[in-house]
Amino acid sequence: MEAKILDGKALAQKIQTELKQQVEELTPKIGRPPGLAVLMVGDNPASAAYVRNKERSCEKVGITSFGKHFPTETSQEELTKVIEELNKDDRVDGILVQLPLPDHLDSVSLLHHIDPDKDADGLHAVNLGRLVRGESGLRSCTPAGVMRLMEEYQIPLRGKKAVVVGRSILVGKPLALMLLAADATVTIAHSRSQNLSEITRDADILVAAAGRRDLITADMVKPGAIVIDVGINRVTDEAGNSRLVGDVNFDAVKTVAGYITPVPGGIGPMTVALLLANTVWSYSQKK
Repeated sequence: MEAKILDGKALAQKIQTELKQQVEELTPKIGRPPGLAVLMVGDNPASAAYVRNKERSCEKVGITSFGKHFPTETSQEELTKVIEELNKDDRVDGILVQLPLPDHLDSVSLLHHIDPDKDADGLHAVNLGRLVRGESGLRSCTPAGVMRLMEEYQIPLRGKKAVVVGRSILVGKPLALMLLAADATVTIAHSRSQNLSEITRDADILVAAAGRRDLITADMVKPGAIVIDVGINRVTDEAGNSRLVGDVNFDAVKTVAGYITPVPGGIGPMTVALLLANTVWSYSQKK
């Protein structure tokens, strides 16, 4: 039997419908719609596509976009000033700096200038600290999307062995903390882990978030395991056509796993949905 598909695209649409209803109820009470400011620097085509997608999603939910697009040569000081202005702008509930940034800019410094309560990406040190302490607050969108997708499919986590392959501050580390909070027993593995396949074969829940195409093969997966593919890798065939693939060899692994996320259509749409949810959550605190 083939693995059941964890359909992130369908769940993201459901979440957006719920958020739209929430916004419609809150707007008369708060006196304005929620606002999200996405800051993009330069002309990275992938980033431009992501930003357009976020803005379209905002429109569907009823969130006002305060997007700003800056030329590549924009200075650190200029961007810092814009962020500080947005922090003070009562119409803005969420601020996001679209990554990657041009090399001359320090993304960590910019992130630290965002008001933690407007940190739509959930990556400010204050919000990561709240996650570590188990306090309420804005959560990193991609890991929160992974958790929400497993919740939707009623996948039990308590007492299960979870392996996260990848240790980034964007996904690996916060996701490990979220899984731990859900009573899973968590291992973080990475590209330098010895005997990686032995570690992954022991996992009831296997999350691939290393950014390496086909890193996870069928022989690395425990039969019946839940396989979550967070990787997004663009590949081009001999004819010059490009497509997105994950970190998991989908066609092979789906014959072994119990559940699996596709790429695209798995965690990507969930990340955008949780970004909107974070913005609406910040907005709802104003009532």
